[in-house]
Amino acid sequence: MNLKGNCGKYYNNWPTTIKGACINMNLYKALKDQHQEDINNFPMFFAFSNAQFEEGIQKLGLNPSETDKLYKTGSGGYYRKTDAKELHSIISNHEEEMKNAMGNDQFLYDAFDYELGNHEYCITWDVEPTLDALGLTEEEVENDARMAAIFRKARQAQSEWYSKHG
Repeated sequence: MNLKGNCGKYYNNWPTTIKGACINMNLYKALKDQHQEDINNFPMFFAFSNAQFEEGIQKLGLNPSETDKLYKTGSGGYYRKTDAKELHSIISNHEEEMKNAMGNDQFLYDAFDYELGNHEYCITWDVEPTLDALGLTEEEVENDARMAAIFRKARQAQSEWYSKHG
């Protein structure tokens, strides 16, 4: 990724730019934030009442009677059928960006570190929620020497931090 500023050896020659990334930033979190922004900017709404539904459908430029022009995401989400290809493209691009970024050692470390903390590894000592969040299994990590070494390093850092601050 072509990050702004001097971000060090780990951050050079990446294929895309993460907006606003800088020195000492967790690159995984920066990419997740960028992906979330993309989704937040996609024209859709969530409704849990008739009033919310009517307000949301009008924001999409439709009338409440035009429900045949909507797809439902589940969990109360709706978007126009005409925007389906765009949504699928966004999701596909996000998956590809994440897959490519995982090839960078620092990005992979940042991903493990972030998700270990997010899933309270220092309390549960359970790695499964972390790996689930990253779409990985213990077997995949164990069978990849690079990934296993980086995962051990991230778990050790979490353990050390908790020993000092827990």
